[in-house]
Amino acid sequence: MNGGRPPLYVRRPFVAGLVRQLPLLAVLAGVAVGLALVALEHWRKGLTVMGLALVGAALLRLFLPERRVGFLAVRSRPVDVFLLVAAGVALTTISLAIPGLEN
Repeated sequence: MNGGRPPLYVRRPFVAGLVRQLPLLAVLAGVAVGLALVALEHWRKGLTVMGLALVGAALLRLFLPERRVGFLAVRSRPVDVFLLVAAGVALTTISLAIPGLEN
């Protein structure tokens, strides 16, 4: 066992809260990278990265247990997964389908 030590959420509630939100932080990091690419005038790559981050969020929501998913759980699991996949695929598809000078 842990030698009689209280659990992490009692000893360090702030750290425990951050650990619980790691899936959301990972998705937000992907979106931030996409936004940085858009700001650097690589809009197609940036939007593709953001769309793939949303698809990744759907996969995290689908496979992680409720106690580990944090704020990615907003509605029921099927609704969250469907909406994240739909938004991610739509964003990626539209960004790749728009003709432009950038490849």
